[in-house]
Amino acid sequence: MSEVVAWDDDGTPRSPRFDDIYRSATGGLAQARHVFLDGCGLPAAWAGRPQWRVLETGFGLGLNFLATWLAWLQDPQRPRVLHFASIEAFPVSADDLLRSAATEAGLLPLATELAQQWQGLTPGFHRFVLAEGRVLLTLCVGDVAPMLREQAFRADAVFLDGFDPERNPQMWSLETLKAVTRLCHRGALLATWSVVGQLRRDLKSCGWQLTRRAGLPPKRECLAGRYDPGWEVKGLEAPGEAEAADCIVIGAGLSGAAAAASLARRGWSVRVFDTAAGPATGASDLPAGLLAPHQSPDDNLLSRLSRAGVRLTLQEAQARLADGLEWRRTGVLEWRADDHRPLPGIGEALEPWSREATEGQKRAAGIAVDQAAWWHDNAAWIEPAALVRSWLRTPGVRFCGGRKVARVLRQGESWRLENGAGEAMGQASLVVVAAAHDSAALLENRLQLHPVRGQVTWAPHADDAALLPPFPVNGHGHFLPRVPLVEREAWITGSTYGRGDADESLRREDDAANLERVRQVLPRAAPAFQGALQRRETRSWSGVRCASTDRRPLAGELEPGLWVSTAMGSRGLTFAALCGELIAARLHGEPLPLEARLAQALDARRQDRARSG
Repeated sequence: MSEVVAWDDDGTPRSPRFDDIYRSATGGLAQARHVFLDGCGLPAAWAGRPQWRVLETGFGLGLNFLATWLAWLQDPQRPRVLHFASIEAFPVSADDLLRSAATEAGLLPLATELAQQWQGLTPGFHRFVLAEGRVLLTLCVGDVAPMLREQAFRADAVFLDGFDPERNPQMWSLETLKAVTRLCHRGALLATWSVVGQLRRDLKSCGWQLTRRAGLPPKRECLAGRYDPGWEVKGLEAPGEAEAADCIVIGAGLSGAAAAASLARRGWSVRVFDTAAGPATGASDLPAGLLAPHQSPDDNLLSRLSRAGVRLTLQEAQARLADGLEWRRTGVLEWRADDHRPLPGIGEALEPWSREATEGQKRAAGIAVDQAAWWHDNAAWIEPAALVRSWLRTPGVRFCGGRKVARVLRQGESWRLENGAGEAMGQASLVVVAAAHDSAALLENRLQLHPVRGQVTWAPHADDAALLPPFPVNGHGHFLPRVPLVEREAWITGSTYGRGDADESLRREDDAANLERVRQVLPRAAPAFQGALQRRETRSWSGVRCASTDRRPLAGELEPGLWVSTAMGSRGLTFAALCGELIAARLHGEPLPLEARLAQALDARRQDRARSG
């Protein structure tokens, strides 16, 4: 048997799982192809399909996923989108991924692309966007039973992996296999390297028709199956999935552009209507914003939602924007003053997201070392309008400016858009309303939305720029020390949060409030702010954002063909991409980009349920 292929972070060998030993003995790519791809009839089974959804029960070293991705790349009849949802209780390191793929032809470039994003794997779901958004890996970190309960899709193929039923029968109980089966439609395919008698009997009792196949040494046989129960199963036929057709998105800010790009990648022809002549003219016209996770000591709902959103937006920025001009990954120091509550105890995986700031980082920022502060690696400044423009350049998206929609009306199986005079502006089978605070009026006030005014203050660098911290700081507003806003670098700080205020006019008192907040946090940098004021170089920007009553986004279906993505509040950079992917996943019956219970917390119909309850 060949050498162990899993290592701890310090380079010492770790005892591998049984299936990892099998891979090292047979050759990982050969085993993945023979047992899992061939066992599920791939790639022939997915030929001509718009999408293909794999559920895997043990990611391990990732070779099954990488082999499937490689087969997808090499197949001219591949589906438009490949989904791979994999459960793994103990994710390996990025180095493990690279080592396992190093000797397999064709896998190393794919493993390298994945490894660049492979960090911060806290318990829960993590979405990795690959191959320009057409290969989507959803890694579900946790034990198999609870992670299966968080799934909300029907699989086309099941890779039953990551277990040894002879050594750990409790993990792979009949109840677990029933949970896997509940996520499959009739005709779904299954493959596994185990042919243990109890496993075969349990799968047959769930409705799987099984075939024993020749295995690769040292295994003599492996197993393939097709889900075709000989009895009626209640709820087996899932609601019909949308077929990509024509779509109109109302609103060309972050939320609308993100939704348009997500739908276009799945084959939709999308027109984006906006009142303004150009995109990103509302709150998304902010000169530069800070993308950072919201972390609470108890790892609350917003903390988990924000990690999911930040991961997706960082991937989008990395793929689409010019580093140093339109965005930069910087990290951020979060000032917590006298709040010395610790971070949640969820393990080392949290460290790339949030950890205690070092004394050196505090000194660099100019805050007292006895004050509480956290450091977030996964943070960046981003020019929102640049991200909007990039999303609107997605093939299949067309921007239509100067289109002020007044009403959205059902017309047969489609939706008709009218202007204030009652004239038709367009018709589509799918409409996504992403018009910020105007969304409420377009939807006849079915949504409870509130305007939130925000003003930021900025100034170009001068000779005193050395007083500024080397990285962004937040916690009492936010401060970005270096962004390219003028012919030279500038600093920007804010924002105010005027709930219920829709007046965009600039206010001197808001500039004063912004500067006072940043002085409290960064007293060493105060002379730089004062100097800008004396030179009359400070400038301002204001915009009106939109928030829901519980300050979480609203994303989902209100009626068949009528969807909404709005109420991002001050976290549009965090949530726009996540909500766009959530809408596309719901429409197409795909794996969700986050746990089902977290997705429910963003559902647009929760306000209806709250009123009726």
